[in-house]
Amino acid sequence: MEFVIEKIYVPNNHSFISRELPLSRNARIHSHKNFELNFITSGEGRRIVGDNISQFEKGDLVLLGPELPHCWEFVDNDENEKATCIVTHFSENIVDSNFFKIPELEKVVDLLKKATRGVRFKTDNNDTIYHELQALTVKEGLEYFIGLLKVFNYLLLVEEWEVLSKPVNRSSVFSKNVEKINKIYEYVFQSIQDGVKLEEAASVLNMAPSSFCRFFKKKTGQTFMEYVKNVRVGIAAKLLAETDKQITQICFESGYNNLANFNHYFKASMGKTPSEYRKNFR
Repeated sequence: MEFVIEKIYVPNNHSFISRELPLSRNARIHSHKNFELNFITSGEGRRIVGDNISQFEKGDLVLLGPELPHCWEFVDNDENEKATCIVTHFSENIVDSNFFKIPELEKVVDLLKKATRGVRFKTDNNDTIYHELQALTVKEGLEYFIGLLKVFNYLLLVEEWEVLSKPVNRSSVFSKNVEKINKIYEYVFQSIQDGVKLEEAASVLNMAPSSFCRFFKKKTGQTFMEYVKNVRVGIAAKLLAETDKQITQICFESGYNNLANFNHYFKASMGKTPSEYRKNFR
């Protein structure tokens, strides 16, 4: 199974993002800079975290640290038609923030440090964490952050848990590749409104465009332009869900220069037009 590097889009006005998502039959092993909390709401299959390979089922609850390779691949059978999870990503810098340096959060910081190897929480009280995590997908403002603290408190109260993988020994080649890909991710996010250009992206890594395209596809599992389109759609989806901005304004803020293209690509990716998508949050 090929390993790829991802960039999770967390909007500037949020310290974390929580979503309910389907799991793939053909999942790729991947890593990203963010912490991740993954709760399986339906389905079963195989979980890979670092060097640990295990089976998962409904109720599986795992906390992952930054840059830890992982994937959840669900088993497709007659009794398991689909698999879904609630996944929460939050900044890798969260433990360095002044807020998390207060004494009351010392145990949370210790828990996040353990997550560098992946932590699975063993609990039969799945309804409580399910409702807390599901609420995160719709809350806003201060309630949003309070909800995250409630989740941390729940994790600390779980008495039985296990560290999943051995310490990850990343080679210098791995580290250099992650650093290179992250430079491209940052370029895309900084340039999305003004216009992302292949030649400029390639120049960030001092590569010719053709060599850059091959490198990016090999390391991320998607073409550079596919990635840019996904970022644009992701930004637009968040703006549609969380703001009252006009769709035309969101079109330009997410990097599209005309409304027709925006509507076409958004519907192709999300299965709904921007206006239909927004109705889900009203």
